[in-house]
Amino acid sequence: MNKQKGGAAVYIIVAIVVVAALIVSFVLGTHKSKSNTAATTAKTTTPTSTTTTTNNSASSSTETTPVAENGVVIDNLAFSPNTLTVKVGTKVTWTNNDSTSHTVTADIASTDGPKSGTIESQKSYSFTFNKAGTYSYHCDFHPSMHATVTVVQ
Repeated sequence: MNKQKGGAAVYIIVAIVVVAALIVSFVLGTHKSKSNTAATTAKTTTPTSTTTTTNNSASSSTETTPVAENGVVIDNLAFSPNTLTVKVGTKVTWTNNDSTSHTVTADIASTDGPKSGTIESQKSYSFTFNKAGTYSYHCDFHPSMHATVTVVQ
C-alpha cells in the first residue's frame, strides 16, 4: 500500500512541475509579446511591392539570411513582429533565431494559411499569402507563441 501512495505522490509532483513549467513559459511568452508590441507596431507596414506567384504553395528554405521587410524573427519564444500587414501575393519569411525548434501553424487549418512543419534553429520557412484576410498563427511546440499576419488587397 505504501508503494502505491509513494507512486501516486511522484505522479502528483511531476504534474505540478509540468504545470509550473507551462505557466512560466506562458508568462515569459506573454511578457515578451507585450514588451515588443510598441516596437513591432512601428515596424509593421504595408509594402509597396509584392512578390507574385501562380499558386498558394508554401516553400521551406534552409537559408539563414537576415530577415527582410516581410520577415518575422522567432527569438526568445516569440514572433517579432507580433502583427504584420502585407499585400496579397506577398511572401513572408520566418527565421528561427532561437536555440530550439518551432513551427508556424495557422490557427484555422487551410491552404490559405501557413503550416511550416518543424523549423530547426537557424533555419527559415516562407509562405506566400494569395488571399486577403487575417491569419492568426502559433507554434505547435510552444502554445504561448502566437501572432497575426493581415493580408490586404
